[in-house]
Amino acid sequence: MLFNSYIFVLGFLPLCLAGYFLLNRAGWKRAALIFLLGMSLWFYGANTPKYLILIVSSVLVNYGFYRLSAAISGDKLRRAAKLAAVAVNLGVLFYFKYYDFFAETVNSIFRSDWALRHVVLPLGISFFTFQQISFVVDAFNGEVKDCSLLDYACFVTFFPQLIAGPIVTHDELVPQLQDDSRKHFNCENFARGVYIFAIGLTKKVLIADNLNRAVLMGYSYIAYGSWDVMDSTNCLIVMLSYTLQMYFDFSGYSDMAIGLGKMFNIDLPQNFNSPYKALTILDHWKRWHITLTRFLTKYIYIPLGGSRRGEARTYLNIMIVYLLSGLWHGAGWTYVCWGALHGLFCVLTRWGKRVFARIPKALNWFITFLFINLGFIIFRADSLGQAFSVIGRIFSFDFGPVHPDIYSGFQLTEVMLPLSKLPFIGRFVYWPPMMMLLFLAVCMFIVLVPKNAYEKMQRLQPRPLALVGVLILLVWCIFSFGTVSAFLYFNF
Repeated sequence: MLFNSYIFVLGFLPLCLAGYFLLNRAGWKRAALIFLLGMSLWFYGANTPKYLILIVSSVLVNYGFYRLSAAISGDKLRRAAKLAAVAVNLGVLFYFKYYDFFAETVNSIFRSDWALRHVVLPLGISFFTFQQISFVVDAFNGEVKDCSLLDYACFVTFFPQLIAGPIVTHDELVPQLQDDSRKHFNCENFARGVYIFAIGLTKKVLIADNLNRAVLMGYSYIAYGSWDVMDSTNCLIVMLSYTLQMYFDFSGYSDMAIGLGKMFNIDLPQNFNSPYKALTILDHWKRWHITLTRFLTKYIYIPLGGSRRGEARTYLNIMIVYLLSGLWHGAGWTYVCWGALHGLFCVLTRWGKRVFARIPKALNWFITFLFINLGFIIFRADSLGQAFSVIGRIFSFDFGPVHPDIYSGFQLTEVMLPLSKLPFIGRFVYWPPMMMLLFLAVCMFIVLVPKNAYEKMQRLQPRPLALVGVLILLVWCIFSFGTVSAFLYFNF
């Protein structure tokens, strides 16, 4: 089930909110949690019911490891059990996500004939697997307080963060699920939740999905090797469109997750903090997918020694973390290369921090943003060869007119009609490239200038004008559901 769908907005969400708060109001708090668990499982299994077996089994096995952590003593035995718990989770993730990639790599190197499984990737498996790894590791480290099976199941399956994060830790969510003061409807929290949900839905439906048209069209020409069409100009537009699409798609989902959590009086952690405002790649990763960076830092970087074992070991640890980050995003050499390049740039930034400190901020921002854009070409490409071909085409400086198929995705009638009535601007609105330039300019303004949605939600003062604006955005988005599409991070 998707957040940007009729069944979710008009059916699932009102039913879930009403059932949860009415049961709590009647004093049936345990029944309310069971209801929330059932609704979350319906949300997850709506399209592929068979994967309910996977997530339910995963929850039961990991809760078993949690109970085991409380039953055994002795450092060696606990360490072995902890490693076994991590291995089980990674084994499941490997089978569903990486087996075919591993088999193809082995076959290509050794000319073997390992059979491919062609297993369909279960939605959100990377997210709920990492979430459960953090839980069992913390449990064996003695950092988890008493947690019932029901609380744990709700923690893993809580539908706002189930499919694409944020990656929530037990100490953030379980105490909130157990807090009786959060089990009653709160108008202020609901208003803040609707606000940031509307912002996130707008990012996804009205911005990311329109950017996606140019990206799909551009990469269809690239796949067929139509370099007469994909000159430097069109490659640059497709590159920027994908970079912006990634931001608005994923940050939009995160905003909606936070907003939905807020409606249930649950505070989910911020996952994006204006990452394209970053002046260095290190700063970018402190702002982009914050909860993933947090997980990798706590459970991989620090156990490897962090920055405590000398400069060379620090750089090696950084590279390991970013290689794993790339592999986490997808089973392919493009993702590994993308992660390696980010790791290398982070190492260079850390090593040459005095040099970067002398560079003007505007130039630092440009270098960082350009690197992010070029990195996303590798991230999006079907192969490394295709990615390097696109990058090479950009730097060939073969500029020409924008192809009609590229700019056609930006022709939004509902925006063009009112703009056409404005003086000076109106005469240019129906010149096709103009709408594309305006669209991209507005996107860049949104990501670079104002405060982000999370910051605005924290300072929100409900006013009639703000309410009207939110309602207009929601209605506009709902009427745009005809072109509904899945979130990009569902594939990771």
